[in-house]
Amino acid sequence: MKKVLFLLMLFTVISKAQEKPNIVFILTDDQSYDLLGCTGNTIVKTPNIDKLADNGILFTNAHVTSAICTPSRISILLSQYERKHGVNFNSGTSVSDVAWQNSYPVVMRKNGYYTGWVGKNHAPIGKGGYQSGLMEKSFDYWYAGHGHLGFYPKDNHAIFNDAIAFTQPEIINEGVDDFLDPNARKLKGALHFLENIPADKPFILSINFNLPHGAGTRSMKLKDNDDDIYKTLYRDLNIPLPDNYVAKKDITTPKLPASLLHTEDRQTGYDYVDTPTGVKERYIRELEAMTGIDRLVGNLIQKLKSLKLDKNTIIIFTSDHGLFSGQQGLGGKALCYEQTTHVPIIVYNPKAKKKLKGIKSDALVQSIDIAPSMLAMAGISIPNTYQGKNITSLINGSKAEVRKYVFTENLWSTHFGNPRCEAVQTKEWKYIRYYKNNNFSATKEIAYAKEFNIPINEMLYKMHDPGIAVYRNYIEAPLQGEQPVYEELYNLKTDRAELHNLIDNPEYSSVLKNLKAQWKIEITQARGSKKTEVYRYTNDMYPSAKH
Repeated sequence: MKKVLFLLMLFTVISKAQEKPNIVFILTDDQSYDLLGCTGNTIVKTPNIDKLADNGILFTNAHVTSAICTPSRISILLSQYERKHGVNFNSGTSVSDVAWQNSYPVVMRKNGYYTGWVGKNHAPIGKGGYQSGLMEKSFDYWYAGHGHLGFYPKDNHAIFNDAIAFTQPEIINEGVDDFLDPNARKLKGALHFLENIPADKPFILSINFNLPHGAGTRSMKLKDNDDDIYKTLYRDLNIPLPDNYVAKKDITTPKLPASLLHTEDRQTGYDYVDTPTGVKERYIRELEAMTGIDRLVGNLIQKLKSLKLDKNTIIIFTSDHGLFSGQQGLGGKALCYEQTTHVPIIVYNPKAKKKLKGIKSDALVQSIDIAPSMLAMAGISIPNTYQGKNITSLINGSKAEVRKYVFTENLWSTHFGNPRCEAVQTKEWKYIRYYKNNNFSATKEIAYAKEFNIPINEMLYKMHDPGIAVYRNYIEAPLQGEQPVYEELYNLKTDRAELHNLIDNPEYSSVLKNLKAQWKIEITQARGSKKTEVYRYTNDMYPSAKH
């Protein structure tokens, strides 16, 4: 009798666990909104991702909070604005153990989920950041590299050396198979804390690409043994220039004042935008990378089906931010324009009713909404530290929107020339404010580094303690009364490309007044009232630290 009761109890536990959905979260890198077929791109081949949208929901008005890799990814993990979590390349900080305990993977693991992380990590977690080991220990399965992977990850990270493949999407695909399939080839580099997914546990798998980011696409070498996707695809087409493209030589009036955006100090990795030839070559590589990513998504769907996991696995797809490729003469990211903050968010739930499949929602949502929504789908309480919204009601067909305003910010203002800025927007209007840019010139630093034989990367990328104070002031100064030195107002209904600044048009004075008042509310809420939970993470304390 006791044996029967035990088996019944065990069956009940397993059944309840299996009622919870499995979740696969896919995050790309520097992928602009318009790099998918389902978002209107008529050139790129992304049939598998498009199919997710056709059978799920595509949020067409989704935004990140910070348009640069590290703060955006931490915002997704912690469901917090950068102003709250306080970590960027120029912050001199890493996420504290306390803050990390409320990250979505840790919370889900504590609540019975088997967790996996595959691909790229660009979030310094714990004391010592990437060297702390805290990130790796937080997962049941880990197959990832800290920082950039490059197109050939074996060149940069030993963990991938046992993979059969050499190119990034295919190596990540091997990790996905290793995580999901007990019969797949086991990767010697991967960290397995359990041999396989327990039958009585649902899983959450985070797949993180370093593509189509320039650190990956510019390292593509079109090697003989590369897949044809990465050598010949799209190269027989007449590739158009981006809408509103302006070559460097043709810029007569810069998009932003020279005193604000120091374009001469821009990182050299974005120099390809200066010429039509450079833009077209990079765009072809981005298209190729997206098709490689799409093939992985197709393989994932087939793998889930073969393992009979497809009926209970939710798939979420998004990007950490967009990228300028010469539109209006701009290159790079770390601004508050639509080109950099606007991303696709796709949610596919196999259990959704037929009427909820193939929906496009223009509701204002943000990347910080993903973590609370995943927890809600899993029936897990949402930590009170989260600033994002639970958007499962929208996913389930509700028309009641979760926010009227979106707040975005850029605190990555350094010798590379980008200004600090913040934006608040509705579906129709966007207001952007900029602050004085007093940063020293990267161009001059490079010149002095050469003169004194100092390694250029040390000059440009080392983070020292005084920078912490500068960054903290970036966070607090606008809340303490710092005034903008430049402002913009755009009508997103008639001018989605943000070509026409209406800030001085008296016809829209009431709109501007409302958005300025809302800016104060949004930035105050984004900052929060509690101390930022971070550790000191500079090269003064950790000489080999990466930022």
